[in-house]
Amino acid sequence: MELKFLHILTYLSLALVASHAALPVTYWNTKLPNTPMPKAIKESLLPSGLTEDKSTSVDVGKGGVNVGVHKGHSSGGTNVNVGGHKGGVNVNTPGGTHVGVGKGGVGVTTPGHHGKPPVSVGVHPGPSPFLYNYAAKDDQLNDNPNVASFFLEKDLHQGSNMHLQFVKNANGAAFLPREEADSIPFSSQKMPEILNQFSVDPDSEEGQIMKQTVQECEEPGIKGEEKYCATSLESMVDFTTSKLGNKVQPLSTETQNENTQMQKYTILGAKKMGNNNNNDKSVVCHKQNYAYAVFYCHKTETTESYMVSLVGADGTKVKAVAVCHKDTSQWNPKHLAFKVLKVTPGSVPVCHFLPQDHIVWVPKN
Repeated sequence: MELKFLHILTYLSLALVASHAALPVTYWNTKLPNTPMPKAIKESLLPSGLTEDKSTSVDVGKGGVNVGVHKGHSSGGTNVNVGGHKGGVNVNTPGGTHVGVGKGGVGVTTPGHHGKPPVSVGVHPGPSPFLYNYAAKDDQLNDNPNVASFFLEKDLHQGSNMHLQFVKNANGAAFLPREEADSIPFSSQKMPEILNQFSVDPDSEEGQIMKQTVQECEEPGIKGEEKYCATSLESMVDFTTSKLGNKVQPLSTETQNENTQMQKYTILGAKKMGNNNNNDKSVVCHKQNYAYAVFYCHKTETTESYMVSLVGADGTKVKAVAVCHKDTSQWNPKHLAFKVLKVTPGSVPVCHFLPQDHIVWVPKN
């Protein structure tokens, strides 16, 4: 078992260092030339410094596997330690980024910018309220930050005021290249094997979260919904282009400040996205809680997407993606949106802003 685990962590660490960002980016540029990559996708790739180094050395010894990537001097480069005295995988980049795969799951720590404290990112709990089958509990109306994201289509106009909060992404899981992602099982039937590969306790919070994500991906979609869980950037691109064609535009929410308090925002303007022939077609991809980047993508025929300019009471400017669902008749009657807006399924169009780590894809001319 120890040798098997070491082998798994070895190829995972090598993937992180040698091709973690390069392969997905190369595929993107080939499949979607001249298509800007939204911030949500950029932040799901490891720092570019991991692929810019010129030499790599690999040492295998009693202490595990050590991978060193250097630029010609000892102070630069990336170091990966697999199966050290505590086990797991540790990646340290010149800028201070640390990627750890161990008994607690996968976490990423990056240094703070401009004097800000470091941001620590791990696997966090909670189902996505943006899935159509999602059923909310009554107490979630008080403690769920996504409550404010839902609104009625009639309120999507210049001058409209909403109380919102935009916070930095809590989910720092990074993409694996497709070849590596495809080599790792992603099935409820294989959960013991999956958790063992990542050395995650099945009864831990991380273990329960990973199980829940896989189960949500396996559940059938509602009538009229085409869904797919993309375990790599390449598979996300392939699913999207198979539904919308190769001429697509990906969009994500971007804020002037990474974290803001709950406050009043005023809509300065809203622009419908997509081409004239496919106004109601889009693919929305929601980032899930998992050990590496997994996106729940779904396409429906009754959605409209908007880029919305907002300004907060403190002057913070936001370019937010809003998605409006014209037909909610097949949604779970206990969905959070209905509880928040006090409407019934299928009665009125329901809209919501996308968190910063989610993506909407629309056709373009």
